[in-house]
Amino acid sequence: MLAELHRVEQNLNRVILGKAEQIRLALCCLLAEGHLLLEDLPGMGKTTLAHALANAAGLSYKRVQFTNDLLPGDLLGMNIYDTRSSQFYFQPGPIFSQVLLADEINRASPKTQSALLEAMEERQVSIDGDTRVLPSPFFVIATQNPLFHAGTSALPESQLDRFLFRISLGFPDKAAELQLLQDERLGSRLHLLTEPLAPEQLRALQQQVPKLQIQDNVLEYILALVHASRNSKEQLPLSPRAAKAIVRAAKAMAFINGRDFVTADDVQRIFPYVAEHRLNPQSTAGEHVLSNKLLKSTACQL
Repeated sequence: MLAELHRVEQNLNRVILGKAEQIRLALCCLLAEGHLLLEDLPGMGKTTLAHALANAAGLSYKRVQFTNDLLPGDLLGMNIYDTRSSQFYFQPGPIFSQVLLADEINRASPKTQSALLEAMEERQVSIDGDTRVLPSPFFVIATQNPLFHAGTSALPESQLDRFLFRISLGFPDKAAELQLLQDERLGSRLHLLTEPLAPEQLRALQQQVPKLQIQDNVLEYILALVHASRNSKEQLPLSPRAAKAIVRAAKAMAFINGRDFVTADDVQRIFPYVAEHRLNPQSTAGEHVLSNKLLKSTACQL
């Protein structure tokens, strides 16, 4: 089972060159059944990574370009009156897919952004008093440009808290960028993906993650980090939801690394990507100032 996962990881590394760490984190997010926020400058490969991850995982996906005139009904769907039958019928929106690619999410209005809150937390949406369950698995991959770009607005804390990870791709190294230029005539590298996971394979992998062992001393270390964030006014405090997110992400990282137990190294590896956007919503992805400070100041008694 783990061999299938590593095959997918290798395929993704063929599409997104020189970004092995970010690809592993994206897979970790998928296995932990979280949602992923990709923040970077335009043209860095955010959308390509989202497409590649959905394809490699064998999931159906829909892409929505978030703009300031996008309405909640455009995303969730709406009840439409049929004059021939004199009845209303529900026209589902693009959110009814296994992967929703929310492109440039921070260009939409707060009203449209808030339409995602219930879906991301409870895997369901409420429309005209009716609750409709979303497909399983349900995975939101959102991209956003840095806040200093024109036409962007900051995501509210409640929205950021729904994202398990926030990662940045960054510029490729010289060798990777040279290969991209050499392969320019081939167009998109998505055709390099082979042997995607079957839906039942992905579900089986996701079901293994909660079964991993995590000792009390590791849980106490996580709690120490969370409580340290609450004892300083330098940043926002980490919520119980954030603490649970750290546990899920650390288990997924341990699973990818071929272990059935979580170590402090797993916690430290994923902590900046889980915590920084919660500690400082105005921070930029890739700058883990507050999370690294917490890691350095919190003793690990293991």
